[in-house]
Amino acid sequence: MQTGFVPPFPHRLMQVPSPWQRARLWRQNMLAVFEEQAFEYDFVRMRFLARDIFLCNSPQSVQFAFGAHTDSFERKSPTHRHLLQPLIGDGLFVSHGDVWKQRRRIVASILHPSRLSEFAPVMVETALEARARWAKLAPAELDALSEMAQLTAEIICRSVFGRQLGSDRALQIVEGFSDYQRRIGRIDFISLIGLPDWLPRPHLPGVYRSVRRVHAAIDDVIARLRMQRDGDGVSVISRLFDARDEETGAPLDPRALRNEAIVLLMAGHETTANTLAWTWYILSQTPEVEGRLHSEIDEVLGDRPPAFADVPKLIYTRAILEEVMRLYPPVPMLSREAGREERFEGRRIRKGSVIVVSPWLLHRHRKLWTNPDHFVPERFLPGSSEPVSKFAYIPFSVGPRVCAGMAFGLTEAILCVATLAQCFKLRMKPGHQAEATCRITLRPGEKLPMQIVPRV
Repeated sequence: MQTGFVPPFPHRLMQVPSPWQRARLWRQNMLAVFEEQAFEYDFVRMRFLARDIFLCNSPQSVQFAFGAHTDSFERKSPTHRHLLQPLIGDGLFVSHGDVWKQRRRIVASILHPSRLSEFAPVMVETALEARARWAKLAPAELDALSEMAQLTAEIICRSVFGRQLGSDRALQIVEGFSDYQRRIGRIDFISLIGLPDWLPRPHLPGVYRSVRRVHAAIDDVIARLRMQRDGDGVSVISRLFDARDEETGAPLDPRALRNEAIVLLMAGHETTANTLAWTWYILSQTPEVEGRLHSEIDEVLGDRPPAFADVPKLIYTRAILEEVMRLYPPVPMLSREAGREERFEGRRIRKGSVIVVSPWLLHRHRKLWTNPDHFVPERFLPGSSEPVSKFAYIPFSVGPRVCAGMAFGLTEAILCVATLAQCFKLRMKPGHQAEATCRITLRPGEKLPMQIVPRV
């Protein structure tokens, strides 16, 4: 495997921090808690207050927790649940049991890969609008992170609500998500000291203001669309209106409808925006990769915009995005709670223990990847020996709870990169350093100032 560009990552600790040091670092940046040797761990037990925490960091342990024994670990960890419940209630991200199974069937059918051709025109149309706006600005400096957030928010809002939503309302929802992520706490000390799950978790007042802002905007849009019902069968919301429980025939109630709409908006906006922002940053640092990307786009598309039928032909474009998600997984920390006692490799996992799988660690594991900190898209081209296992590369999680929108997000990213890279390059503002920071999702800092450069 050739050696490539080494993009930035948080400073790595040279020794194991104490539990309280780890907690302090976690609140600042979830990725800063890991010491250097963590990138060689396989299966490790830690103790924090009243909780056992097991880190699954090998394909075998990931398969054990998220595959073979998923019934024992179907419930998200208390911290994960209480981090998101104020905003999404019993939405798909945090639900379990019968509620999760019902909602998963509904959402998976709506976002099934066989339906992607219906959503692709919205993706391309929105990317072309961004390209036209850039053409009026170039050469100029912009915040690539904000631009990608605006682009993916518009795509997912049009996909979920149809074209009737409007950019102002989409921006209101997205700003509410960002504000929530900035304000919400990231450690559930109540659970870690062994207190019951039903005990209310206090949050800062600003958290609830963000929640009310998002809920009010989405409730208003749903109510308006329910009254209009203009026959737009492509939008996700129209299909959620029509969805019925397989056993009872009951529709989703208004709260469930709102919760699943929020889940789809969060998943489809934030994670893809971050992946695209990281992609533009890394392309600006790797002219050989960027040149090969442009050659593929020119060969496949010529001067016309991309279409859904082009996605399988954009092989190197996809490889770039998959390598970006290896280095910068959209959700770098996944966690579950043990619903019953289990054993792995002779070690006891008590009921109530927290299981952590970190794509951030797994994707840079010294034993699983060649030059793990280097950007090498070729490892995702046909014929490569990497990844060594489907449980070693999990940017969308894995197993029954794999992201229902995985194919949607990857298709969206491929089409957006192809559309914009047809006409433009992005170059870093001199002196600015991208910084991998994680609160809930993994961002290149709060801003990513870059200059639009027309391709010649």
